[in-house]
Order: sequence, then structure tokens, then C-alpha cells
Amino acid sequence: MRDREKEERFITTVVSFYKANPQLRIGTVILLIFLAFALIIPVFSSYNFYQNNLDLGTVSPSNSHLFGTDDLGRDMLVRCMWGLRISLLIGICATGVSIFIGVFYGAAAGYIGGKTDVFMMRIVDMLYAYPFIFFVIILMVIFGRNIFLLFAALGAVEWLTISRIVRGQVLSLKNRDFIKAARVSGCPTLKIIFLHLIPNCFGPIIIYTALTVPTIIMEESFLSFLGLGVQAPMASLGSLISDGVGYMETAPWMLIFPGTILCLVLFSLNFIAEGLRKKIDPVR
Repeated sequence: MRDREKEERFITTVVSFYKANPQLRIGTVILLIFLAFALIIPVFSSYNFYQNNLDLGTVSPSNSHLFGTDDLGRDMLVRCMWGLRISLLIGICATGVSIFIGVFYGAAAGYIGGKTDVFMMRIVDMLYAYPFIFFVIILMVIFGRNIFLLFAALGAVEWLTISRIVRGQVLSLKNRDFIKAARVSGCPTLKIIFLHLIPNCFGPIIIYTALTVPTIIMEESFLSFLGLGVQAPMASLGSLISDGVGYMETAPWMLIFPGTILCLVLFSLNFIAEGLRKKIDPVR
């Protein structure tokens, strides 16, 4: 009975939270619509994202091809939905990598303190001065282009800001009574960091996570636009936009549809991030 009451209370809290937060509501609805399309359309469509049909090259939008076809006769609707899948996958996975690195690094620096903290933060300062987009490009050139390297490369260059945020939070928490009590009771350092400090930093971490996903999607789109993103025949929204630029005058739908989808998805993610920020940290 208690479990049921807790579930009902949780559902009521979530519903009231969404009702009082129009930005979060709008962003979530838009994102869920695109997610549903990305999951359903490629499965039930009679076309696939990789099979060429040169007889249908650059066909304008019609009943049989709602988004038209590209220069190789591939259905643009299916290609855009696959591209949305890849872009979101890269954004979410790379964000996970960056959050994992940055949270642990910042928490360790803030809790240990002293010269260790100074040394670790000077490393962050030096890395901030380095143009990370070139670092990602160098990795892609040296190790080849594949989607798993994109996860690691983009995640490895986005952890600096969250490490500073978490460090600041830990510095304000580590002298609290509950941390002193854990330290006096002989609790190991790693246990204090993971069980006592990091959980109390969840608010800023959630906000930064929501903001990082669209940032990484934009970075991946930029790399794909330069030809350093995912490899053909797989495509992301960035690579589709890159392909569409060359046909801007003769087949504008190749640019308009993936560009519009990318803009709407980024708007929805930023709306979600802003809605979460207002709820979790309303002072800012």
C-alpha cells in the first residue's frame, strides 16, 4: 500500500511539474514526436536508408516520397529519420562520456584539495586554451572515422566545464557536518565522493547534461559538414545537410528537411534544459 501511495505521489509531482513548466512541456512534446517518427518510419517504410536507385535521383517531394529523394535516389524521409537517430545517439552517448569524466575529476579535485586540486585545475585551464575541435579532427584523421570514436572524441573534449562546476559544489559541501561525520567514521574517500558528495551535486549535473546534448549534436553536425563525421551510407543530420548544400539550387529539399529537423530538435532540447534549470535552480 505504501509503495502504491509513493507511486501516486510521484506521478502527481511529475504531472504538476510539467503543468507549471511550459518550456519543458513544449520541448518534451516536440522531442517525443521526433523520436516516435525516427523509431517508426524506418521500420514501416518500404524504403531503406542505403539502397541506391539512380532512376529516382533528386525526385521532388511527392505522395510516394514525402521528403523527395537525394542524388542517388534514396528516400529523404527515411534518411532524415536515420540521421536523427544517429545524431541523438552520438549526443547522448558522448554526453555520458563527458559527464562521467568531468564529474569524477571535479569531485576528486575538490574533495582532495590542496596542491592536488591546484595541479588538476591547472590541467583543466591548459586544456581550455586548446582548440578542441582540432583535437577531434586529429583523432578522426589518425584513427579513422567511425561512430564509436565519435562518442569517445566528443565526450573527451566536453568534460572540462562540468568538472569545474562539480568541483565548486564539492568545495562548498566537503566541510559540512555529514561529510565530517562520514570521514570520522572511517568511510573511504571513494565512498564519500560517490555516495555523499556527487548525489548532492545532481541538480547542476542534470542541468549541464541537458545543455550538453544539443552542444554535442551541433559539434557532430559541424564535423559531418566537414566530411569527418559518420561514414556513408550511414548518415547523421549534419552529413545530410552537407550533402544538401551541393544541391541547394537544383534540389533544395535535400537541405531544407534535414536542416529544419536539426533546428527543431535543438530547440526542443534547449527548451528542456531551460525548463529544468528554472525548476532546479530558479534563482539564476
